[in-house]
Amino acid sequence: MTEFSMELNDDQKTLQEWVHGFAQNVMRPAAHEWDEREETPWPIIEEAAKIGIYGIDFFANAMADKSGISLMLILEELAWGDAGICMALMGTTLGVAAILANGTPAQQMEWIPQCFGTPDDIKLAAFAVSEPDAGSDVSSLRTRAIYDAATDEWVLNGTKTWISNGGIANVHVVVASVDPELGSRGQASFVVPDGTRGIRMGQKFKKMGIRASHTAEVVLEDCRVPGSCLLGGKEKLDEKLALVREGKKASSQAAMATFEASRPSVGAQALGIARAAYEYSLDYAKERKQFGRAIIENQAIAFKLADMKMHIDAARLLVWRASWMAASRKPFLNGEGSMSKLYAGETAVKVTEEAIQILGGYGYVREYPVERWHRDSKIYTIFEGTSEIQRLIISRAISGVHIR
Repeated sequence: MTEFSMELNDDQKTLQEWVHGFAQNVMRPAAHEWDEREETPWPIIEEAAKIGIYGIDFFANAMADKSGISLMLILEELAWGDAGICMALMGTTLGVAAILANGTPAQQMEWIPQCFGTPDDIKLAAFAVSEPDAGSDVSSLRTRAIYDAATDEWVLNGTKTWISNGGIANVHVVVASVDPELGSRGQASFVVPDGTRGIRMGQKFKKMGIRASHTAEVVLEDCRVPGSCLLGGKEKLDEKLALVREGKKASSQAAMATFEASRPSVGAQALGIARAAYEYSLDYAKERKQFGRAIIENQAIAFKLADMKMHIDAARLLVWRASWMAASRKPFLNGEGSMSKLYAGETAVKVTEEAIQILGGYGYVREYPVERWHRDSKIYTIFEGTSEIQRLIISRAISGVHIR
């Protein structure tokens, strides 16, 4: 087990500086344009792929860090650059996380490279869980997967919603119900490869924030995928279903296995937004003069900034602890993964709101970035488990009681 340290090593410092440079020089100058356009920022993704920031090797090396910190550093810096562009770059990793969490080693070797493609032929991936009537309640998924033994194919039918890269991804990982009577324990994950008939994009959503990230419905209509596209394989699925039907405990269900792995990563992105707003408002408060002195000389402003910094540092500690625990394979006995996502997400909302207050009228107009950061921050209290769901997970973990 890797010893936890607050001191970054030389490799981590170099990585942080490199990604920060990309965020500062490439993402920041383009952020306003792509937020206004509400389109996938392909030129930024291409630039990231060209220099090695978007690709399988980059993320594999980051995830190989036994401290668990490297990926958190990357995500914080990218979100510091711009959360929407960050999500455009990172949306693929949700599909990758699902394949890592549920796939066999052979499936991981086959599909993960196809999620990223190459710098000359960029690919995207998507993870499709949420549905119009099943957001936080993943046990209520209506998307069905029925096995056709005659052709060794799975037939998928249903509609997914709020999907990052939905409908434009080259690889979709879809969570579907195999046995609806078993609820979340009757679900499985399926890879839907590029070019598969029966999958299409539905409505593309116009969002409050992270607008450079494509979010849309994914519609599945008699979508047939080979049996080999069932992550984990049919034998493992049949064994799990048999255990559940006998009333025995089986492995965690498909969607939650992915969310558990990604919560500290979501927290790290929220942390990047909060830090961006704090740094900007701190500089502004030092320069802005009212009544003959810089506004930071007023306790009302200085205390806001002190609180902002305190909450950001506390959020980072929670994110790093959870990522270290995950990398060290220490179980989240007290909901530590949920704590990191919950606290960082709510910190981002609060800090960006305070940044607007410090800038006053300037904070409310689009010529200044803090209003965009505030719009971007709110989704971090909603997606991949709302704040209410995170509190439910934590309270159940610390009490041992099935709180509803």
